[in-house]
Amino acid sequence: MQIKKYILFAVISLMAGCIQYHSPARNTWSQYLRGASFTDMTETARIAKRPVFLGAGGKLISSIDAPDAMDYGDKAANDNAISVNYMANLEFELYDALRKPGISVQRAGTDVVIILVRDAIMELDVADISPDGADTLKTITKILKKYDATFLEIAGYTDAMRNRQAADALSLDMAQRVGVFFSQYGISTARMFIVGRGAARPIAAQDDIGRLTNRRVEIRIVPAR
Repeated sequence: MQIKKYILFAVISLMAGCIQYHSPARNTWSQYLRGASFTDMTETARIAKRPVFLGAGGKLISSIDAPDAMDYGDKAANDNAISVNYMANLEFELYDALRKPGISVQRAGTDVVIILVRDAIMELDVADISPDGADTLKTITKILKKYDATFLEIAGYTDAMRNRQAADALSLDMAQRVGVFFSQYGISTARMFIVGRGAARPIAAQDDIGRLTNRRVEIRIVPAR
């Protein structure tokens, strides 16, 4: 009897792993994204959001245990050293886990930026997350849960489209889909800033290949101070 239970559990687990992820209905997104901020993640915005972040169980970099060697000395310098070490470890884990085409991990000061080309995480002709994209976002989610003393800016971008309003709408759609996915898999929305920037800040030429690269989602991860 016990063996049958194990077999049934294994079959159910296998079937669950084969079920393709689909974004929930758009009219429910506001429920999943309640607590997220729909604005650029500036320093002022992070300071304003900090009470909400802490109230939702978030923690600051200063709460991270420092090495014994940092028990003494200037607190500000020690906190900065902790931040650098914390974000360097985060960058290494993301880089090691995300070696896939269309995905890159970069450092910008103490910030870490994940660049996800649209075709690497979404269906080619459908506005939804692809099976490979869901696997990638699950991997990112697992690491972000470990490094939770951080804020996240999820920004969508497009190529140079003729209709600026359409570009803004598409870029926001991509960013929100990623935010909804994170929320569904346990990332607190109190950490999130979600924006659609349309065709701003291209990272490639506007030729056929470059246009595909410019359609992307960038996740900027910043230490919570």
